[in-house]
Amino acid sequence: MKILVIEDDPTVGQYVKRGLEEQRWGVDLVADGDEGERRAHSEAYDLIVLDMRLPGRSGMDVLHNLRARGFERPVLVLTAQDAVDAKVKALRAGADDYVTKPFAFEELLARVEALSRRPHAIATPVLTVGDLVLDKNTRSVTRGGEPIELTPKEYMVLEYLMRHAGRVMSRTLITEYAWGYHFDPGTNIVDVVINHLRKKVDSNHSAKLIHTVRGVGYVLREDGGR
Repeated sequence: MKILVIEDDPTVGQYVKRGLEEQRWGVDLVADGDEGERRAHSEAYDLIVLDMRLPGRSGMDVLHNLRARGFERPVLVLTAQDAVDAKVKALRAGADDYVTKPFAFEELLARVEALSRRPHAIATPVLTVGDLVLDKNTRSVTRGGEPIELTPKEYMVLEYLMRHAGRVMSRTLITEYAWGYHFDPGTNIVDVVINHLRKKVDSNHSAKLIHTVRGVGYVLREDGGR
């Protein structure tokens, strides 16, 4: 099992890293939220141990962004915040378990072992909505068998909409996913990319897939109007 520990306290971080490595697991330790989130997206980890109070980007922001971008592996929150509302907020944001500091390593280890035994959802690498097909392995997109060339941002926005097909996704959520949590949500960049996607995905087809929900955002579905 490969574990990512995101913890800015060097004493706690090294303590957790050493203890998990003694179980013959591979462990990477990073000390800030921005780097932790980048590593979680770029490398294949089986589990994340996440502190809430981090420099660069808070643990809550990291957790929110990971789940918004489809990260499905377990996340165990390790923090000094022991208030009930803090626990509830983290669990509702997508945490799988919550351990408060100070902690006994035996308890942390038992919780990590329990999370590691959970069956992982197998995410299909191919997303399909009608005759629109996106292959995440090859990053290729086709409609009706014809290839569609997309820019990296167009691909990210389309993949996000396809992964949440049938659900209205707000401009803010789309912005956070494709451009980052701190990108100005007041910009019209999402509308610009959606217009480009419409030209490439829908313009030559009678059945339109990308729809606007006025005042809310966008939804990708087979039926319904703009």
